[in-house]
Formats: sequence, C-alpha cells, structure tokens
Amino acid sequence: MKLKRIFIHTAVFAALLLYSCHQVQHTAEKRDLSGESQVNKIYGKPAPEWQGMLTRYHGWLGADGIYAVATNGVEAPGKADSTTTLFWFSDTILGDIINDSLQNWNMVNNSIGYMQGAVPDTAKMKFFVRHDTEGKPLSVFTPSTPETQEGEYYWLGDGVFDHARDSTIYIFAYKIKNVPGSPFPFKQTGVCLIAIPKHSKFPFPDQRQMDTPLFFSDSNGHTFYGASVLPDTKGARAPHPDGYIYVYGVRGQGQLVVARVKDSAFEDFSQWRYWDGETWNTDKHQAAALTSHVSNEMSVSFMEDGRVIAVYERDGNSPDIMVQVGDSPVGPFYPPKKIYETPEIYEDIDFYTYNAKAYPHLSRPGELLISYNVNAFNFEKKIEKYPHHLRPRFITVKYE
Repeated sequence: MKLKRIFIHTAVFAALLLYSCHQVQHTAEKRDLSGESQVNKIYGKPAPEWQGMLTRYHGWLGADGIYAVATNGVEAPGKADSTTTLFWFSDTILGDIINDSLQNWNMVNNSIGYMQGAVPDTAKMKFFVRHDTEGKPLSVFTPSTPETQEGEYYWLGDGVFDHARDSTIYIFAYKIKNVPGSPFPFKQTGVCLIAIPKHSKFPFPDQRQMDTPLFFSDSNGHTFYGASVLPDTKGARAPHPDGYIYVYGVRGQGQLVVARVKDSAFEDFSQWRYWDGETWNTDKHQAAALTSHVSNEMSVSFMEDGRVIAVYERDGNSPDIMVQVGDSPVGPFYPPKKIYETPEIYEDIDFYTYNAKAYPHLSRPGELLISYNVNAFNFEKKIEKYPHHLRPRFITVKYE
C-alpha cells in the first residue's frame, strides 16, 4: 500500500508524461549546478531556508503535491506578513528519523500545514493529519460526494480564497482509483471541489464536497481542471480586477487550457466558460491550448504590471523549470524561458523532479518563490536510504 500511494502520485501527476524522459537530454552543460548563473539575469537561485522550514524528524516527515493559499485571500506579493498560510500536501510520509534512519513509517494520501507570517521558520509551521480512534493516521480529505465509488481517494490540486462567497476556501481534489494488474495500476476518475467555510479549522468537520464536470475525455485526450487557480478580484488584490476566477487545466500531454467564472458563482458550473481562442465558450470541449509542455501541477500568477507569469516543469518531470509571460490570463503567452535546472537528478540514477509552481503571496515584489518536488523511480528502496528525500525544494527568481 505504501508503494501504491506514492506510485499513484508519481504516475498520475508526474509520470503520465514519462514519455518525455527519453526526449530530454539531462546535461549540466555550461552551468554550475548550485543554481547560480553567470549570464542569465533572471536565473533562479536555491532558497534552502524554505526547504529547511519543512524539515522534521518525528511525525510529519515529508510530502509532495504542495499548494498554498493565504487565509485572508490576498495574493499580492509581499502581503503575507500579517496572515496565515494554509498549505496542503498530497502523498505524505509519517514516522521517525533517528540517526538518519527512517523508522516506523507510513503514508497517507494528503495532509495540511499552517504557517504564520512570510518568513520561513520551523517554529511557525505546524503540520496536521487525522487519526482514527486507535491512533492510525488518516488522510485529511477523503471522497464523500454522491458520485464517489468504493476505493477512491484524493490527490489535491490548487485552490482559492473566494471573498464573494463568504470567504470560503475551495480546493480542487482529483479522485483516483487503483486498477491492479496494469503497468500503471490506477486511474483518475473525476475532479471534485472541497469547500472549507470561513473560520473552519482542522480537521474541517464542516467541509462540503461536490462533484464537478471538470474531468472528461474527448478526441483531444483527457482533460482535468484545477492545476492552477488565478483570482482576478479586488479581494485578492489583483492589479486590474475583473471579478473572475480563472481555473487552469491540463489536456492530453501537457496542453494548458483555462476556464473562468464570476467569483460569486464559483459553485454554479453552468456559469463556467471556457476560452476557445477567440471568446468564452459554454462548450468545454472547444477550449483552446494556451501553451504546451506544462506540468500537471503548475501556477499562473499576476505580475505587478498586470501581465501573468506561468511557472511549470517542462513535460512534467524534466529537470527544466520554465516561465512564460502572458499579456492576460488567456495570453497570448510569449516563448518559454528556462530559469533553473534541478540538480537533484544528478544525485542518484533513480531521482527525478517534477511539478514546479509559484507562491505569489509568499514572494517579495519583483520576485517569485517557486517549489518543485523530488522523487525516485525505486521509491521504497531510496526513501530508506535518503529519509529526507520526499520533500519540496524551493528557488526564487527575480523579474522586472
């Protein structure tokens, strides 16, 4: 079960794009793997203080799938000092690290954490998982919608604080089900929406869950929405707010698509519209690709001048972290720029990295804080050897 849980993450939301591995040449070429660049002004630099904030030796040990939202709903850079940030994680390792040895470990499908302020500090970061009456650890979020099938569980996508709906926090949750006997023994079965009411606290007994029409297949392949959410609202302190929330999805093998809805109508899926390249269409099957080669987890954030910047890991799990600037939430997007090459892939033959994304409200003005995940193809063997392995890494990149 441990291997299945991590393998589901590996394959569904990173290694579905493993076909790209043989296409990407992993070379250090002319760059120091410390992340410094002598020629590129906007190249990313490691931010070890953020990784250090997640370092634990007992209980919560590591996770991936990291997303976050400010609990006051302000997404503008440099505004996190006076608020708390809610983080949510997917596959989560629990146990003990004693003398650099992983002991008594287990996994749950998801967990959460709360961070006070904007400065990474282990004393200001708290992690939470549920437990049953016998003390067995449980995932924080489990499917309970009308369409839920036996055996399904959640992998978590992005979320948003919706000022217009009484400060509800919404989190997209991907339903996954094991399918034994196949090379990748699982499948995605849907996209749900978790609604956390204002002032609700862990373990969120008053949460609501709903099925959505945001996972489907057609001649373009599978599409799911919730990979990134961009609130273009006054409450979020967007540069030129239009009152819409933009929800980005991934189609096929890495095409980025987008839908939008008024913040006040977020739960009314009949009000959602899909960008078809020219206008907002009621037909989700007509969505146009904004760009390609994105990761299944990524981000689209506002820059101070009103443009947007997309952050992703090329083809899902290559070592290349990319940014693309767009004139608006629907683009057009200019050609991508590589801003970092993840050095962890050179530490072990089994290591790979995936699913880079940014955190605008935790970033300084003119800068982006970006995370990415690290994993191993031979997970169970390598996690025993490298007990601090499955934990997000962070970089920062400056722009003008």
